[in-house]
Amino acid sequence: MDRQWQQVARLAAFDFVRELSEDGNIPVRFRPLSQFDVDGHRLPLIGQPGIFKPRLLDRPISIRTATPRPGRKPPYDDERTGDGYLRYRYRGTDREAWDNVALRRAMEEGLSLLYFAGVAQGLYIASAAMIVEDDPEALTFTVALAPISSVVEGSLHVELNEAQRRYYLRVVKQRANQAHFRVEVLQAYRQRCTICELRHPELLDAAHIVPDSQGGRPVVSNGLALCKIHHAAFDHSMVGIRPDYVVEVRDDLLAESDGPMLRHGIQGIHGRPLVLPKRVEWMPDPEALELRYETFRLAS
Repeated sequence: MDRQWQQVARLAAFDFVRELSEDGNIPVRFRPLSQFDVDGHRLPLIGQPGIFKPRLLDRPISIRTATPRPGRKPPYDDERTGDGYLRYRYRGTDREAWDNVALRRAMEEGLSLLYFAGVAQGLYIASAAMIVEDDPEALTFTVALAPISSVVEGSLHVELNEAQRRYYLRVVKQRANQAHFRVEVLQAYRQRCTICELRHPELLDAAHIVPDSQGGRPVVSNGLALCKIHHAAFDHSMVGIRPDYVVEVRDDLLAESDGPMLRHGIQGIHGRPLVLPKRVEWMPDPEALELRYETFRLAS
């Protein structure tokens, strides 16, 4: 394809991913990224982990990180620097390997790439990336991340200062951690609410027992799969969960008279035991529940 078509295609690709991901706010799945097309021409935007160049483009379109594995730090965390950049290692040690050359040319031409940070199998947090430096001695490229909406005309993105780069890199990491946490918690609870057993994932949240604002870690033992109404009730101390995994409802709500949602959705769960994960390491941490239950008792 000629360069004009390629420029239009890149712009369309960035627009597509920006809309699909709500500018990087929600995770995107592999399948729609791999089936993107422009004017009836299939233009996949993602491939194996690493640098990806579709057949119809002369330059790469994306970088994909590997999906994190239990017990291993994710690669986007390993590569972070204090000044808001990522250090992306060469493929191998050959400076002239095709993917190293491809990134170098993207840098020289000021082309932005899509950056897909793996959070679970087939699930990614998307952002824009620009190669800003090539260091052959260290076998690394320096990469700046930016919101997809900052890409201009499919190639150049708005320059970010150091404070903005550092902030956005934290945002990407937080989004990736949150998405990974949600996937792991919902899988541990077999895609159902631990209180009412609702089984529709689109209506389920991964709730922190100890909030992250209070130092709660994004691990399954500090999480609960809750439907949206029970998540909201839990967060507002309308319901509490004892360390022995039994649900309690606040006294004033038990005494209140209202419609069927209150009767069945809130009052009806008082004294109900949680539906728990099968694996011991996924069980809710009793110490974390004790801390959170104390907050509920103070609100009662």
